[in-house]
Amino acid sequence: MAGIRTAGGGPGGPRPPKAVEGTAQALDERFGTTGFARRSLRKAFPDQWSFLVGEIAMYSFVVVLLTGLFLTFFFKPSMQEVIYDGSYTQLQGVAMSEAYASTLDISFDVRGGLLVRQIHHWSTLIFMASILVHLLRNFFSGAYRKPRELNWLIGILMFMLVMLNGLFGYSLPDDLLSGTGLRILEGVLASLPLIGSYAVMFLFGGEYPGTAIIPRLYVIHILLIPGLLAALIPLHAIVLTWRQTHTQFPGKGSTNRTVRGYPFFPVFIAKTTAMFLWVLGVTVLLAALFQINPVWLYGPYDPGAISSGSQPDWYMGWLEGSLRIMPAWEITAWGHTVPMSVLVPALVVPGLLFTGLAVYPFVERWVTGDHQIHHLLDRPRDVPARTAIGVAGIVFFGTLWLAGANDVIAERFHISLFATTWFFRGLIILGPVVGYVVAYRICLGLQRRDLGLVQHGLETGIIRRAPDGGYSEVERPLSDEAIAPITDPRPAPAAVLEVPRPIDGVESPRARRVATRVRAALNRRYRTDLAVVPERHPDAEHGNGEHGDGEHGGKALDSGNGSVSVRKGGG
Repeated sequence: MAGIRTAGGGPGGPRPPKAVEGTAQALDERFGTTGFARRSLRKAFPDQWSFLVGEIAMYSFVVVLLTGLFLTFFFKPSMQEVIYDGSYTQLQGVAMSEAYASTLDISFDVRGGLLVRQIHHWSTLIFMASILVHLLRNFFSGAYRKPRELNWLIGILMFMLVMLNGLFGYSLPDDLLSGTGLRILEGVLASLPLIGSYAVMFLFGGEYPGTAIIPRLYVIHILLIPGLLAALIPLHAIVLTWRQTHTQFPGKGSTNRTVRGYPFFPVFIAKTTAMFLWVLGVTVLLAALFQINPVWLYGPYDPGAISSGSQPDWYMGWLEGSLRIMPAWEITAWGHTVPMSVLVPALVVPGLLFTGLAVYPFVERWVTGDHQIHHLLDRPRDVPARTAIGVAGIVFFGTLWLAGANDVIAERFHISLFATTWFFRGLIILGPVVGYVVAYRICLGLQRRDLGLVQHGLETGIIRRAPDGGYSEVERPLSDEAIAPITDPRPAPAAVLEVPRPIDGVESPRARRVATRVRAALNRRYRTDLAVVPERHPDAEHGNGEHGDGEHGGKALDSGNGSVSVRKGGG
């Protein structure tokens, strides 16, 4: 069909203005932008809700940057003592730092300042939550496998940086609650063997609390860490993702070589723009309706004051919990005291957690022997070992998080603090084990349910009685769209690794290695109960629902709205 020539002279529409056309040609000649733009506009994006969790994190970061920019115009990062004479009458005449006084001014005297403060705080919490959910999605689905190991490591690094920046950010107002967090940070640094006192002097600029900590945290909070995040987020979300095929879950039309989805323009650009507006709208709504971090109620920081029931933001609660349930152990040797009650929960526990997350993709590849490229994700139920490990980690993290509120739990439920502390000490050991077993069994149950759906179809709840007095349930075969995630082929998540067998009675040198035997044992354990893609009955592929005369066999019955099968029961 011939194109329609318009008044502009070109087929299908008028030519762009000469200035625009000339600019586009100049850019293309220097950077090759035309080919990249053409490929980018056609790039397919999966139509799956979990894919957008990372978008929430990215747009929350944009909101954090915009609101933070506004706050920098009015915040004074100084610990110089002043006498407050602002609008909040309850603190008039009280001596406080300039940082705390400027925070009160933002909250009560700057037009829209309190709303922006709360938007900034809420968007940070949403940012952290979306990063965590995105991380869990990638873990349970195996999205960290080849070729995305680098993206996984960048994500872990960003998670650590955002957590650290959040700690520094809510310490800036210099109120009593944030000062308590800084006191804990000082204690953690001081517990470091040999270098603890030097680390405290370096960060605080002298004896705690000193007068330099707020300006130093301010520089780190608004320049150093945001600069690193501004470089890592585009690398993580755009550059590497754009160079790779997007991940997707198994389903009809989805394979390891093809992506089933919609093009970047106009479909995905419309969806992601709507997502940004939703993130912004929800954040503003939360800030307008739900008060958060009312620093004027806490008062200025006083190293000698103690507040009851103080809690950090949720993403730091697990570190608080690890400090609270750790026994008061110390090691004294050669004139030095190592306070294990601080060193273990504040450094060893997070070190093991983040190191474990970072090296897990490489450990799993060593165990499974899987070196394939994976663009097709695993359903969590299909790999019970990985899912159970992830649930055990969630239980471990959640137990520490709850333990951070042991005093509040004891006060609200009238339980002794001693009992709650020992309860969490036991739960931190038994909880992950129970979580692993329960999650593993749930995965097996879901696998058997999928197998039943393939073999028999979906139960309709309709019971029919046969002429001979027996009863049978009517079952409806699943559609091709619904059954594809179960039956479509996909790359195996693990290869078979065995200890080399003796040759002519001579044992292989590799077989004598401990690492080889451990790897083979872990490989067998990992491959146990992996989901096997079932074969569809030839008749089921045509949707007639006949299953023959096997154990659950029966004849096809037409109920007027599609083919169904009958599953026989007792007579």
